[in-house]
Amino acid sequence: MTQRKTYAEHRQDLLARYPQGVTPGGVAVDDIIQLKLQNTFSTHLDVARAMASVMRADMAAYDRDANQFTQSLGCWSGFHAQQMIKSVKRLRGTTKGAYVYLSGWMVAGLRNRFGHLPDQSMHEKTSVVDLIEEIYVSLRQADEVAINDLFKTLREARKAGDAKAEAAAISAIDNFETHVVPIIADIDAGFGNENATYLLAKEMIKAGACCLQIENQVSDAKQCGHQDGKVTVPREDFIEKLRACRLAFEELGVDDGVIVARTDSLGAGLTQKVPVSQHAGDLASEYIKWLKTEPITSDNPIRSGELALYHDGQFVKPVRMPNGLFAFKEGTGRARVVEDCIASLTQGGADLLWIETDTPNVDEIASMVAEIRKVVPNAKLTYNNSPSFNWTLNLRKQVRAQWIAEGKIAEDAYPDGPGLMSAELDDSELGVETDARLARFQADISTRAGVFHNLITLPTFHLTAKSMDELSRGYFGADRMKAYVNSVQREEIRRGVSAVKHQHEVGSDLGDAFKEMVAGERALKAGGHANTMSQFAAE
Repeated sequence: MTQRKTYAEHRQDLLARYPQGVTPGGVAVDDIIQLKLQNTFSTHLDVARAMASVMRADMAAYDRDANQFTQSLGCWSGFHAQQMIKSVKRLRGTTKGAYVYLSGWMVAGLRNRFGHLPDQSMHEKTSVVDLIEEIYVSLRQADEVAINDLFKTLREARKAGDAKAEAAAISAIDNFETHVVPIIADIDAGFGNENATYLLAKEMIKAGACCLQIENQVSDAKQCGHQDGKVTVPREDFIEKLRACRLAFEELGVDDGVIVARTDSLGAGLTQKVPVSQHAGDLASEYIKWLKTEPITSDNPIRSGELALYHDGQFVKPVRMPNGLFAFKEGTGRARVVEDCIASLTQGGADLLWIETDTPNVDEIASMVAEIRKVVPNAKLTYNNSPSFNWTLNLRKQVRAQWIAEGKIAEDAYPDGPGLMSAELDDSELGVETDARLARFQADISTRAGVFHNLITLPTFHLTAKSMDELSRGYFGADRMKAYVNSVQREEIRRGVSAVKHQHEVGSDLGDAFKEMVAGERALKAGGHANTMSQFAAE
């Protein structure tokens, strides 16, 4: 990232132009400095360039130490992203290692004009771009509000003649860390052919995306990665879309742009077309070899309109479904995943991989990554810690199976299947061990399985549903206002959530500051003694 000018540097430059400390129109130099510093990025394309460099630095740090993995939560509004990053700053004192994930699923489900839709690329392309833009507007506004508060502290220190407090305020201004962080943006399967992918990629990058995640499904048959009926494209087709994304980054001057190549092959049993092989061992032949076939015999002859392949010294028929799709051999998903990933890295120029799995199993991911790293030693992953997994059930099953195999417990010590979800097991030895594994899951998968970035795709979807249910149960039930105060406001105050001062959060003080800049004592301000936000002043 480009080093920003300090307060002193801005002041020196401006005083060279306006030695009296004010412009001919009466605007104070310090007010100009504040606005320059509040404008943390000139354009969202500048955001993309800067955040790409942040991601590259984080990837290099991870290569040196696999404990330095990064994380994100999927957000479906700018406000969700803003509050997430503010929370991270309160917790850690820095945003380092925290990103925002923009989920195509949530755009389809919550952010399009056609209503709530499944994750099948039926939503408008522009809705994805709009959300990226909205997220960065919100994160940049968080910068504006925070820097305005710092300048308010500076003015108060000067008014009091406190030189030490003035120096501390200037130091805080100079060392301010932006709320702007990288976005990993889901471009689905590209919303069309390679040219459509390129055009949409450009719009997403111009909106601020430094990282694009694209999957190897067929655009017009796209399914959520955790649903059935997934159809993959030949590797040449996917590589062309990866190149389309790279060209978009290069054209716009985002030299460090990051591409995540996602493979859904583990759960995809179908392909839409049979690619043309030019020679043994090429991408097409390596894809074709996994097709489910049947021998051509007198009892099963080739018929008009059917397709024949020459494979292992004989002609065979690929198994074709009534809808025209071709089936893969059962049990080949893992091998196809490994080949997909190697091709995406070595021939498609992808930077990170995403392997969509059906359960959260560290050993399963680690074994596939080990195969990939035989060819690409520094292969790194983004992993979906998906709400589609029943985490409690899956990990309790894993613990139970391991303990039975080790002879630690008998098979009837704990129930098998759904019974493992019982709340009565929460404080059992099995429940405690499961929770311990949940707590270290991301660290385990990062150090053992090459996962650079851990994300949860749909947390704000589920959190909003749960939170609204919790509040509604109480508010429309017996507790009325107690439900709101206990479950929302009192917790905001005690945790230091800045949104409790909702007027300030959306820029009321920021507006007052600007009015003072241009109107001085004539400014009609909202932050006077009658503003009820003063009730939270001590919090």
